[in-house]
Parts: sequence; structure tokens; C-alpha cells
Amino acid sequence: MTQLYEVTIARYGTRVGRRSEVYLNHQLYHEDDAPIGMDYFVWVVRGGDRTIVVDTGYSVAGGERRARTMLHEPPSLFETLGVHPADAPTVVVTHAHYDHIGNLDHFDSSRIVIAQAELDFWASKHAQRVQFHHSVEDAELAALFAAVEEGRVDAFEDSVEVAPGVEVLRLGGHTPGQSVVRVPTSAGVVLLASDAVHYYEEYERDMPFSSVAELVQMYEGFDRIRAMLDSGEVDHLVSGHDPATLDRFRPLGRSDSELVVTIGASDGVAPTAAPAVSAVTA
Repeated sequence: MTQLYEVTIARYGTRVGRRSEVYLNHQLYHEDDAPIGMDYFVWVVRGGDRTIVVDTGYSVAGGERRARTMLHEPPSLFETLGVHPADAPTVVVTHAHYDHIGNLDHFDSSRIVIAQAELDFWASKHAQRVQFHHSVEDAELAALFAAVEEGRVDAFEDSVEVAPGVEVLRLGGHTPGQSVVRVPTSAGVVLLASDAVHYYEEYERDMPFSSVAELVQMYEGFDRIRAMLDSGEVDHLVSGHDPATLDRFRPLGRSDSELVVTIGASDGVAPTAAPAVSAVTA
């Protein structure tokens, strides 16, 4: 029997930018510029006695430096969701940008899963170039590589199964090791796209995001995701930053609060308290 999991989508931050900042060479689409919201999420996968954290959000310092609004600090949000560092949940890092590894040190006993290509890139000379470096925090990269030295990091090439049926796939594009996570649930197979798809419009209209390491790989990532959806290999696509994400999944899952939606159900997972919203603009 296939192990089924539940997937929790938790929103912790937000901001408003402009379409010309978000989409690569926006002027090529001959559309008016306009404001666009961007939300920030972390994800938790649970099934039986397994808990997998997918990305750890931005830190207070990382958010303040970029004037992001913090709705709920990720470490306390994880605690509210019943995810505790002492239990050493597996942590999947989809890529090493500031808003995805900002609280990695919160899980200081966990094993960390990340693409080898991502580690190689951020250890290279290119990590310090302006077009890449603005998306990371040096202290957070140092924490990641300290975990490598401690032997807590499991690097993979193209794909890896982190629990029965839960697969992490490297697509590249946004960063060299940009990865997605495929999870079987009682509501169908969920793809946590992270920043392979920041916005649903991004892959629906073939509009690459402005921050891109390899443009052809980003396009190929869109194609691969479309193929997974068209073939039925994946039933539900969860974007990395689209403000419409939670509303898309409220009818499908259960909504514990305005910040959280859980898709699917898993035996042995206790319900958690609803996290409160206390917005702080950095």
C-alpha cells in the first residue's frame, strides 16, 4: 500500500512589488506595469511517524534588510504546527536563497537534503557576484556549509526519495539546484514547486522570473511541470510565492487559520493550534 502524507502550506510573510521587478524583461510582453503581491511560505510534509520540513523561510535579519512584512516568525510558526527541532525532522532545502534557508539553524540536529548542484554553486566564485549575492545571506550560507562539515547534509544529483513515495527532483533554472518535492496525499499527488514556479501565471504564460541562473533550464522546468500535470503524475501544483495559493487549496484541504492550509490526511498526525497573525513590517 502506498504511504500517504499530509502537506501543510504555511504563509509567514508578504510584500508588494511591481510586475517589472518580478518578470524577466517584462517590457517584452507589451503590458502595463502594475503592483503585484508576493507571499512567502514554508511547507511541512507528515505521514505516520515522519515529518519533513521543506524550506525554513527568511530570518528576521534577512527580512529586515529587504523590507519584508513578517506575519509570523518561522521558528515559532513551526512550533505552533507541532514541528520541533528536538525531533530532528528531515529538512529539504529547495534552494539556498535567503527566504528558503533563513532559519536553517533552528533545526540544528536535522539531516538536510539539497541538490549537489546547489552546494557546488554557492561554494563557487560566482556566489559573490552581484546578480546572485543579493539573494543570499552570508551567515546563512555559512550555517549550511557548517552542516555539511558536521556530516548532516545529504546531497543528491537529479532526484532522491526522502521518505517512501516522497521524491525531491532537481529542475534548475532559478538556481542551479532548484528543486521541487512530489508528495502523495489522500487528495492526490501534490507538487511543491517552490521557486520553480513563483506565480501560477509564470508557468501558465511562460513568463520567466527575473532572478534566473539558467534561462533554458527554467523554461524546461515549466515544460516538465506541465508534463507532470498533463499526464496525471501530479494532481496539484503549489506555487512558491503566489498570493492566490492558499485560496486555491482551501476548498481541497482544511484551513486551520488564515495563514495555513493542510492538504490530505495522515494517520498519527495530531491536529495543531491555529497560528495567530501579528504583522510586523520590517
